[in-house]
Amino acid sequence: MFKKILIANRGEIAVRIIRACYEMGIRSVAVYSEADGEALHVQMADEAVCIGGSAPKDSYLNIQNILSAAVLTGSEAIHPGYGFLSENAKFAEICEKCNICFIGAPYKVIAQMGNKMQARCLMMNSGIPVIPGSDGILTNVDEAKTIAEKIGFPLLIKASAGGGGRGIRRVDTPDELADSFYGAKSEALACFGDDSVYIEKLMKKVRHIEIQILADKFGNTVHLFERDCSMQRRHQKVIEEAPSLYISDELRNQMGEAAIRAAKACGYINAGTVEFLVDSDRNFYFIEMNTRVQVEHPVTEAITGIDIIDEQIRIASGLPLSFAQDDVRIDGHAIECRINAENPRQDFMPSCGKVNIRHLPGGIGIRFESLLYDGWEISPYYDSMVGKLIVHAPNRDAAVKRMKRALMELYIEGVDINDEFLMEIIMHQDFQSNGYDTSWIEEGIIK
Repeated sequence: MFKKILIANRGEIAVRIIRACYEMGIRSVAVYSEADGEALHVQMADEAVCIGGSAPKDSYLNIQNILSAAVLTGSEAIHPGYGFLSENAKFAEICEKCNICFIGAPYKVIAQMGNKMQARCLMMNSGIPVIPGSDGILTNVDEAKTIAEKIGFPLLIKASAGGGGRGIRRVDTPDELADSFYGAKSEALACFGDDSVYIEKLMKKVRHIEIQILADKFGNTVHLFERDCSMQRRHQKVIEEAPSLYISDELRNQMGEAAIRAAKACGYINAGTVEFLVDSDRNFYFIEMNTRVQVEHPVTEAITGIDIIDEQIRIASGLPLSFAQDDVRIDGHAIECRINAENPRQDFMPSCGKVNIRHLPGGIGIRFESLLYDGWEISPYYDSMVGKLIVHAPNRDAAVKRMKRALMELYIEGVDINDEFLMEIIMHQDFQSNGYDTSWIEEGIIK
C-alpha cells in the first residue's frame, strides 16, 4: 500500500480523497494555486505545495509543476479526482514514465475512450448498442448532409475529443447543418485541440443512466448498479439518484453486463463509468465512458456501502477488489444535489464572495461534501460547484422528503447558491412521480 499520495485537484473532491487517505493510514499532499492558499483541502492535508497562479492553466493543469511537487514530497502516487487532468492521457503517461502511480485508468485506455468516435466504434464491435449516427469522423459538410438525410433531424454534431457538454451543436433543420458543422469544429479545436466531429441522432424523451464499474489488475470487473442522471441543464447534471426507478431489474442486469463487457473490451482498470441513454421503449444506447471517478459517486456508495475512492487506491496499489459481484446489493435510495454558487434568477450567473455559513444540513442519512467553511472566499477562477448534498433513505419517497428537509436547513450568506432552484425541482410533481427526462429543465417547466 502507498505511504503518501498527492491529490492533483482542489475543492470537495480533494477533501474527499484526503479523508480516504487518512482512514487508510496514508499521508496526503495537497497542491494549490495562489487563489487557494487558505482552501480547506490545503488545511486538511499532511503537506501542501503551491503549484502556480490562480488560473487553472498555471496550476491545476500545470503538469510539470504537479509532477515536481510529487517528486519534492516523495509522493508515490497521484490521485487526479475529476476534471482538470483526470482524463488527460498525456499526464497519466508521464506519471508512469516518472515511476509515479496514476490512480486511474491506463493512459492508453484514457486516450482510446476519450476519443468519442473510437469509443463508439469499439462498442459497435463489441455488440453494445450505440445511438444511430456516423460510423467515423466527418470529413466535410457534404458527408454530414448524407448521414443527416439517412438518420433524420434533429441531430447532434459532437466533438470526438469532447466532454463536459462542449463541442456539441444541435441541428433541427438542413439549413442549420453547415453553420453547426463549422461551429462544432471550431469549438472542438479551441477546447480540445482536435476539430474532429461526428453525428448522432438526437434522442428525445430519454433518461441518462450510467453504470459504475470497478476493475482490478487481476481481471476482476464488477458493476455497482446504476445512477439516474437525467435531471440536466445544458448537458450538465443537476440532480443524480440511485438506483433508477425507470428501469426494471432485467434491464438493470442487461446494462450492468454491457458495462462490464465495455470495460473488458478496452482493458479497463480502476474506477470508471459507462453512460447510456434509455428511450421510452426501454432500449439503451452507449454514449460514452468516463475514465475517472464521477462527481455523483456518493449516491452509489450510499446504496452499496462500497467506498469507491478506497477501492481506487487499493486497485492502483496492486491489490485485488475487496468484494465480488455477488456481494453487491442495493440498499435503499440515494439522491444528490449539486450545490453551486450561482444565481438561477440571473441566468445562473456565478457568484463570488466571502461565505458566511449559518447552518449546514445534518441528521441521519445526510452527507454534505464541500469546500466551504465560514469566512472562505469563493474566487471566480474555478467551477461554480461548491458542494454536494447527498441523502440516503429506505426508499425514494423517503429520500425525496429527506432532501427537502436538508435543502431547507442549508443556509449560507455572502454568495448566491442554487438551493431554491433545487427545491423547486424536488417539490415538483414530475420529479416526485419520477416523470421527467433529460430535456425537462430546458423545456422551461421550472421558471
